[in-house]
Amino acid sequence: MTVRKGKKLTISIQEHMAIDVCPGPIRPIRQISAYFPRLSPTAVSPNPAASPLALSPRGGASGGTSGGLLSPLQAGARGGGGTLSAASSIETSVDICSSDSDDCTLGTLEFELRYERATSSLHCTIIRAKGLKPMDFNGLADPYVKLHLLPGACKANKLKTKTVRNSLNPVWNETLTYIGITEEDMHRKTLRLSVCDEDKLTHNEFIGESRVALRRVKPDQTKRFYTCLEHPPPFPSPTAMGAALRGISCYLREWENEQLTSLEERGRLLLSLQFLSPPADEEGEGRQWGLCVGVKRCAHLAAMDVNGFSDPYVKIYLKPDVKKKSKHKTAVIKKTLNPEFNEEFFYEISLSELVHKTLEVTVWDYDLGRSNDFIGGVCLNCHVQGDALRHWMDCLRNKGQKVERWHILTNELPQTTCHD
Repeated sequence: MTVRKGKKLTISIQEHMAIDVCPGPIRPIRQISAYFPRLSPTAVSPNPAASPLALSPRGGASGGTSGGLLSPLQAGARGGGGTLSAASSIETSVDICSSDSDDCTLGTLEFELRYERATSSLHCTIIRAKGLKPMDFNGLADPYVKLHLLPGACKANKLKTKTVRNSLNPVWNETLTYIGITEEDMHRKTLRLSVCDEDKLTHNEFIGESRVALRRVKPDQTKRFYTCLEHPPPFPSPTAMGAALRGISCYLREWENEQLTSLEERGRLLLSLQFLSPPADEEGEGRQWGLCVGVKRCAHLAAMDVNGFSDPYVKIYLKPDVKKKSKHKTAVIKKTLNPEFNEEFFYEISLSELVHKTLEVTVWDYDLGRSNDFIGGVCLNCHVQGDALRHWMDCLRNKGQKVERWHILTNELPQTTCHD
């Protein structure tokens, strides 16, 4: 207790040894014995210089820094480095991510991520959760995990595990796979894992979430994560941002700006391009070169029908199309969000003309008796950016070679698209 005597301020020994209050969790008081090495009389070496923990005349340890007292961290580091070396070796295969608070009140989630560059696929293995927050009246929960890719989260890129009934420590051991993930996605995308409680009579309840930047996952290597579930960031809507949050919303502003500038993703499309000569049945020396466009498959398409599926087909144009003869269509695949087409189309055109052309590829949902629904599209030419530009330039440079690449379908309909 502080006692005032005249103008001098004195502090009692009890107040002097009180807990040092600091932001965050309360830290334990260091014992006085932690600042001094514990040397038994039988373990003292006759040569003081040979002992790594022998005290120097200045009061420090002679095995390292010469000044000051030996702190507990320094003492642990000098004692063989067992704790530090073990932690550094674990980080190569295991990543422990905790929330701002030491106690995970919402629970913890264990999962693995692996990106295969050859197949452009991201495998997410949901292993287990521990200590989840009770959500039902019986003190338990019916948890499941759903995945989204940010930015551009939508129903097209949502994956979901099975539901484990009446458990706060569920075990899934279930692998969910994203198809068509490019290396550009691995550098700019973030995976959101949300743990929810399923309710049959009412709406499902949110328990907690964890976010992982995909750039932390190295290609063709499995990385395991132990994370504490957290509440979602406050005020995710740009209109809800107020002046009072300017000092603490740097992350939110960056995330919201990216959400505003990015288009809604409606799925993935695997295309193959090959610049080659026409089929061999055309005889003569004056035959021209041409472009072969292969529509392989789509993945994670947006559901356009009430049954949760679509009836997709693909249309391609090579524009500007003066003669109105560049339109090609694939067959319609019924009731699927991951169709496989494996169809090829040929355009007879020279390389000098192809440089000034634009290949427009759109995916549609077929509806009987009414207009078809637009799902998404992509344009390839010399003026676009990202994967579309790289794919187009690789086709023009590598004549005769088939170049395959995944493309992101966006909800923006190109201005030159025909609606027939």
